Amino acid sequence: MTAARLSRPVQPIKLYGSSLSGHVHRVRLLLTMLDLPFESIELDMRKRENRTPEFLARNPFGQVPVIEDGDLTLADSNAILVYLNERYSPDPSRWMPRDAVGAARVQRWFSVAAGPLAYGPAAARIMALFGHATDPSETVKRSHALLSVMETHLQQQPFLAGPEATLADIANYAYVAHAPEGSVSLDAYPGVREWLARIEALRGFVPMVRTPIGLAAGASS
Repeated sequence: MTAARLSRPVQPIKLYGSSLSGHVHRVRLLLTMLDLPFESIELDMRKRENRTPEFLARNPFGQVPVIEDGDLTLADSNAILVYLNERYSPDPSRWMPRDAVGAARVQRWFSVAAGPLAYGPAAARIMALFGHATDPSETVKRSHALLSVMETHLQQQPFLAGPEATLADIANYAYVAHAPEGSVSLDAYPGVREWLARIEALRGFVPMVRTPIGLAAGASS
């Protein structure tokens, strides 16, 4: 049965995750942009609180974020973005185009967020934050390959999927903005930096927490 569109949740949405996670931030960002009430439940990933039986009952993959909206439990950040938009946005087409081409363009950038972004800037940042002994050079190289493509794309249009911000931009924002935390400089990508600034100027924007290495690196947000 398809859930009816509502203007507000019956009770605050519970958001399980870590403030250090860009996947969690993208959900928090849409929640604030839609002005929805929510409660953050912080998990300590170093203590593997995402691997407890209680959390695995919510998401057997042990990944954050997870939301609880009344009787619904939903995992996967991009899936959550789609759900929140379809359930609560007064104009769902604002964030997810209704035409075939526009919807496909958003989906393309969801795939980028789950692929090149996750295995590039996000992975480089994780290595730096958690002190992984793995040589990051290949990950940093992959990050710059992605940013080069994004730079060319964003020189032609202001947002990833077209002239207006969509869920595609929300899905990709955090790990690009915090790429310097993984020793991935944004200096060579003025179009990318301008895109970040356009997102940060949107109504309801909230930044992701800066880590000590992020402050040292001069991360965008």
